[in-house]
Amino acid sequence: MPGTLRFVLGDQLSPGLSSLRGLDKAADTVLMAEVWDEATYVRHHPKKIAFLFSAMRHFAEDLRRQGVRVDYVRLDQPGNTGSFRGELLRAVERHRPDRVAVTFPGEWRVWEDMRGWGDVCGLPVEIAEDTRFFCPPERFRAHAQGRKQLRMEFFYREMRREHGILLDPDGEPEGGQWNFDAENRKSLPRGQPVPPRFTVAPDAMTAEVLDLVRRRFGNHFGDLEPFGFAVTAADAEAAFEHFVRHALPLFGDYQDAMAMGQDTLFHSVIGQYLNCGLLDPRAVCRRVETEYRAGRVPLNAAEGYIRQVLGWREYVRGIYWLKMPDYARTNHLGAHRPLPDLYWTGETPLRCLAEVVGQTRREAYAHHIQRLMVTGNFALLLGVEPAQVEEWYLAVYADAYEWVELPNVHGMVMHADGGYLGSKPYAASGKYIDRMSDYCGRCSFDVARTSGPDACPMNYLYWNFLIENEGKLRGNPRMGMIYKTLDKMAPAKRDGFRADSARFLENLYGTGSVTKPALSSPDLFAAGTTRHQEDA
Repeated sequence: MPGTLRFVLGDQLSPGLSSLRGLDKAADTVLMAEVWDEATYVRHHPKKIAFLFSAMRHFAEDLRRQGVRVDYVRLDQPGNTGSFRGELLRAVERHRPDRVAVTFPGEWRVWEDMRGWGDVCGLPVEIAEDTRFFCPPERFRAHAQGRKQLRMEFFYREMRREHGILLDPDGEPEGGQWNFDAENRKSLPRGQPVPPRFTVAPDAMTAEVLDLVRRRFGNHFGDLEPFGFAVTAADAEAAFEHFVRHALPLFGDYQDAMAMGQDTLFHSVIGQYLNCGLLDPRAVCRRVETEYRAGRVPLNAAEGYIRQVLGWREYVRGIYWLKMPDYARTNHLGAHRPLPDLYWTGETPLRCLAEVVGQTRREAYAHHIQRLMVTGNFALLLGVEPAQVEEWYLAVYADAYEWVELPNVHGMVMHADGGYLGSKPYAASGKYIDRMSDYCGRCSFDVARTSGPDACPMNYLYWNFLIENEGKLRGNPRMGMIYKTLDKMAPAKRDGFRADSARFLENLYGTGSVTKPALSSPDLFAAGTTRHQEDA
């Protein structure tokens, strides 16, 4: 009996997925496929590929145990076409369904392809809204209508009110204010205990995936093992509960802190579980709110965490679907330098960058301040081409999908949208990193010095960035004070910053440190390029 072919993508591993509603176990088939195109459109971190393939296989087994017919195509299965479209066409031939049901995808390139599936397979393709988010794209469009610039804070307040989260009985924000960010900026005290990271030992299914990834993707940037990600909903829930019990109470205080040898500090490290569907963001926010109301966590911790999930996560998704594809092409500051090799090798005397790139290689993870104020800030100060920075972030982090990665990097990190997403560039000198971390104390550069060969490059690059972009940034109201400081500087001091920056850039780019070939061009590597390949 013909039924519905229900195509579930790798970031849609949720039992309540809209395309699975009304599933008829007697007639319908769920299609899932590991495809080469998705693993290589950028050269994803091996841990990321292994996590998704293993989570997909476990999700398929859960469906089978419930009596659902699952057609699962493995990457190394004979005949695998390597693309969503190719696997859909093959499945239509195998099952002869009446129609195809899918859920709205997370990335623009998949959406562009998906819109043509009906024509190529000759069947109706029903694309259901992805209801796993707080804010549908149409709701965000209504919020954005008539606004020349958007600000997360106003959107976040609307979401809090609409969903009744952290409100008092009168509908006002708990604690009398919407945002406690000012209380979330403490550096980590020496000797402060840090909870251990939650990990899961690979089972037989994950071990099989690890072997596959080792053989097929061993030349991608990043360490495959040790592998400790949760790959089931139950284990993802356990990871979140571990965070709630052991780290959430101090998350608010230290969410911006960085420390040598401490990869996760008080962070939950559940972004990859939320973004592929193993965790429900509504349940996560309610659980955090419950902890606050029970008196087990302070308000600055609960609000700070909910702001990341209900606020930033939904905000950047809204901007992505509102403004793509033109959004990705903007480059307000005209930045065109290549991404330096150090983002792949980690070989740099700048301790902060060496630490964060090294952690990224090991873990496919870095927390938001490491991404924004270390690797991101450095790329901003250098003037790196936004698209190259964005592809790096998309490739190296396990939680990165374009809908969440691109607006964060394009708008918040690189200010390439001219201030549409955020009100000012997140540019900073080495003093910020010194205040929030212990990196600088072990660096070969002197963070207290602003000029000369021994000075922290972040310091003179910061002033050089302001000088280079003066025409576009001076009129920004939030940049007025810093430009007044620049105006008071003697011309010789300004010239010194320019000279130090020119020397640094010449050393960085002029002595063989050529950028990696385009991440989206794996054929370059097939032709024998091995400069950045890592042995697994």
